[in-house]
Order: sequence, then C-alpha cells, then structure tokens
Amino acid sequence: MTLSQHLENDVGLYQQTLKRPIHCTGVGLHSGAKVSLKIKPAAVNAGIAFVRTDPRGGHTVIPARWDHVVDTRLCTVIGNGRGVNVGTIEHLMAALAGTGIDNAVIEIDAPEVPIMDGSAAPFVFLIECAGIEQQDARRQVLRLRRHVAVGDANRRATLTPGAGIGFGFEIAFDSAVMAHRTGSFEMTDGAFKQDISRARTFGFLHEVEELRRLGLARGGSLNNAVVISGDTVLNEEGLRYQDEFVRHKILDSIGDLYLAGHRIMGQFHGWRSGHALNNQLLRSLFADAANYELSDMTPADLEQPVADNWNYPQHLAATA
Repeated sequence: MTLSQHLENDVGLYQQTLKRPIHCTGVGLHSGAKVSLKIKPAAVNAGIAFVRTDPRGGHTVIPARWDHVVDTRLCTVIGNGRGVNVGTIEHLMAALAGTGIDNAVIEIDAPEVPIMDGSAAPFVFLIECAGIEQQDARRQVLRLRRHVAVGDANRRATLTPGAGIGFGFEIAFDSAVMAHRTGSFEMTDGAFKQDISRARTFGFLHEVEELRRLGLARGGSLNNAVVISGDTVLNEEGLRYQDEFVRHKILDSIGDLYLAGHRIMGQFHGWRSGHALNNQLLRSLFADAANYELSDMTPADLEQPVADNWNYPQHLAATA
C-alpha cells in the first residue's frame, strides 16, 4: 500500500494543514481598525502560529500556545512578552480545531483578529475554501491521566479523563432571555460546523456602552454580536440557535483549549468559566506531567463516543 492510500484509509489519524493560503479582511472588535489576515499552510509538527506583518509587529512569530497567553480580560491575547500581541484569537482557534487543522501560519497586520460576524463560521468557510490537506505524520493527542480542576464557589472549569473529546458548559446570567442554560457537545466529524460554529459573541447593552466609554469595543455592532438589553435581544433577526449563548461559551472554550497545542482526549466542563479560567486550567494541567501523556491518535480514538462518565448528556440540537 502506498503512503497516499494509507492516508486515505486513515482519515483523522494524520495531521492536516491547508491546501493553499486564503485571505480575508475585517475590523477589530475593540480597535475598530481594518485588519488583513491570511491563513497559510504549515509543515508537519509546526502547530499554529501567528505572525504580525505590520511594521509595529516586526514579523514577530507568536506560537498559539497556553504559555504565550498574556491577557484574558476581554478576550484571549497571546504575545511575545515584549509588547507584540495578537488578541481575540479564540474564534479562529475554535475554527481551526473544529475543522481539524493541526498546522497553520496566520499572518496578521494588526494586534487583533477581525471579529467577522462574531462567530467562528466565517473562518470555517475560509478554511473550507482553501481546502484541507492530510500530511504524512500521525496526529498526536493529549490523554488525560488525572482530573484537573480550577475555580472557586462562583465559577469553575474541569478536565476529566475519558474517551472522546467532549465539552459541557453551564451559564447563569441575570436575564430571562439567558437564564440558566446547560449544553454539551462532542467533537465529531462535521459537528462543530453544524452545531457550534455559528454561535455569536454576546454582551449586555450597558456593558457595551461602558467599554466604549473606555475606548474599547469600537468595532462592535449588531452585525458582529448579540446584544441584550434587560430581557430583550436587540438584534432584529433574533438568535441563530435557541441556546446560542451557551453554544458560544462552548465555542470559546474549544478555541481556548486548543492552545494546549494538541487535541485533549477527555471531557471539559465549564461552569460560568471564561478565558481567564480556561487558561488557568491549561496551566494547571501542564504544571504536573503526571496529569497527561502525549501519544499518537489511534483508530480506536475515532470510533469511541464520549465516555460513560460524561455527565452532561443534553446534546445541542441545531435549531436555527
């Protein structure tokens, strides 16, 4: 059997990159500035890396890894530790994880990824337009050996060993339109695009007004976020999913956890978690080598559903 035939028979076991570069432009959520972004193929085992191509960025390469996260207050920001940063990376990282891209270079001429429509769907579209190419090296995954948890009485994030790649989330907001929601998601072929990718970022009107007073959220609008005032959704078209808010929190978590550098085999659960706690969870995971092992993906991994100890069985039905 030739190598190409072997790869065709083991879809999912091997690393993937893009077939060709693809480009887009948009605005930064907080800066409001125009941003140009290009996603390019990368070599085996290169991982995901951002490159600032503008003069201020100086072609600085910033690996998309948990240990390069420098800020998590409003979004996930990675940097080189010397003031060259790239922010709002979580939606693009979620799209790369959801489409199975292991290796890519992202060139960007600004310190913020364009917000697009506030979801990961435009990035999924770009990746599909570029095409996905299998590479001649086996994909490696992080297998959890021990339960890892961070947080307090108000918010919590955990990783639990088990088969499959599962995400569960619970939100609780003081608004009838959001209320208490619970959702779960299993990372299987095609599921991310259908069930999660279109869920948009969201916020309350009074929060947006305060951010703008501070010189932030200059690029935010009803075209790239769901905005809530009291118990009312202000967007004329309403919600894309009945439970869009919890789906978006799952989307953010997928993007944040992909900064582990590999897929994590096991289950994530967040209770009112956010970017800061998600990064803290990865730091706790990697603080002790006994928590995990890195090994090749196997055919059994592709066949196994989420483990029986997955405690959040409510699957997210796609309801537009």
